[in-house]
Amino acid sequence: MKKLSLTILLLLTLLPAGACGNNNNTAPAATAAPTEGAAAPAGQNSLEAVKASGKLRIGTEGTYAPFTFHDAEGKLTGFDVEIAKEITKRLGVEPEFIETQWDGLFAGMDAKRFDTIFNEVSITDERKVKYDFSEPYIVSKGVLIVREDNQNITAFADLKGKKAGQSLTSNLSDIARENGAEIVAVDGFNQAIDLLTSGRIDATVNDGLSYLDLKKQKPDAKIKQVDETAEGSKSAAVFLKGNEELVNAVSDALAEMKSDGTYLKISEKYFGADVSK
Repeated sequence: MKKLSLTILLLLTLLPAGACGNNNNTAPAATAAPTEGAAAPAGQNSLEAVKASGKLRIGTEGTYAPFTFHDAEGKLTGFDVEIAKEITKRLGVEPEFIETQWDGLFAGMDAKRFDTIFNEVSITDERKVKYDFSEPYIVSKGVLIVREDNQNITAFADLKGKKAGQSLTSNLSDIARENGAEIVAVDGFNQAIDLLTSGRIDATVNDGLSYLDLKKQKPDAKIKQVDETAEGSKSAAVFLKGNEELVNAVSDALAEMKSDGTYLKISEKYFGADVSK
């Protein structure tokens, strides 16, 4: 009986240890993994937090030439990438580019995986509800493109009765339509240019940056720009709201770059023109 009682006592002593061993799926609070993109330490504003970390985390696609893409050696480069690198240098930190598909960029920002996005993001009223933007670093206007030998179309008004190759999902097609053009549906810029140079359409109203990029890559292309819209779409660096100090520092760096000629040098490298206005 005594032996039996001693055995029961021993089992009761071991039971709590065995029960704790069954909680393998729950990490102890002290060793839980930190959440991605933790908030800045108390007392530090957004700019101070970036400087303390020594890096600016930048969300970008890496597949959108000439703005953000990989060159023949596989190196991430592009207009937006070079602008971002120059800004981080002026902030006194290193750039850390985090490549993400377009559809995941804003989700990554929301999850605080990035401090900012440099990816040719247009400033819109809808986006401004949730995000803050730096001062614009590039402006894209709608331009009227015709063949080099065309002397009859010199302005948007001359499109009346002419064939214009337009992507039906682009608001630039509205400009052609409003000026009386016969719309020929195309999949995008490249197809529009192919139809134009082959003589199957008379013109296209398209993105001015795409035109400049094409002329930079193929200066002998037999096309020309004859008109442009007064206003353009402005793109800027994107931030979560509540990061005013960082937003202002990036905008100040951009202003310095435009003032000292650094911006123009990068702009002419990729577009052969000043694309800031």
